[in-house]
Amino acid sequence: MPSTKRRNRRRDTPPPRTGSNESEVLRGFLNYLRTSIAAKVDGAPEPQVRTAAVPSGTNLLGLLNHLTFVERSVFLGEDVTDWHATFRAAPADSVADVVARYRDAVKRANDVLDACTDLGAPVPRPQPDRPAPSIRWALTHMIEETGRHAGHADILRELTDGTTGR
Repeated sequence: MPSTKRRNRRRDTPPPRTGSNESEVLRGFLNYLRTSIAAKVDGAPEPQVRTAAVPSGTNLLGLLNHLTFVERSVFLGEDVTDWHATFRAAPADSVADVVARYRDAVKRANDVLDACTDLGAPVPRPQPDRPAPSIRWALTHMIEETGRHAGHADILRELTDGTTGR
């Protein structure tokens, strides 16, 4: 009979009950997901953190590396020419390096969002001639993108070392 005991159970953190307006609610959920996935990758053991646990080749470190590029693209207007390549961290990158880069991208994205008061306005771009989505669309997309990959990370981390929870 299989054991039901979990080796590395984390206390689960419920979704936020933040905000009295749309912007605060959207940002609250996005930050909740951002914190969840960074915590899921932070401290994951090498080399398992970069080892594919599923046939698609998806790995924990690659997921967070990818989300770093998505944050930079959506909120900072940075170009990404090869999205597939973003799912792989460089061999020299440690877990701490990738987590730190992700947290920096989140901080920079939040700095942009802090200056935005109208959810219908376009995301500010360093190159104004490039089209930009609305702040509302960008926040909603990032909630979807981060939530999707956070779910993948939950499964991959549990397969890696048994760690569960947010």
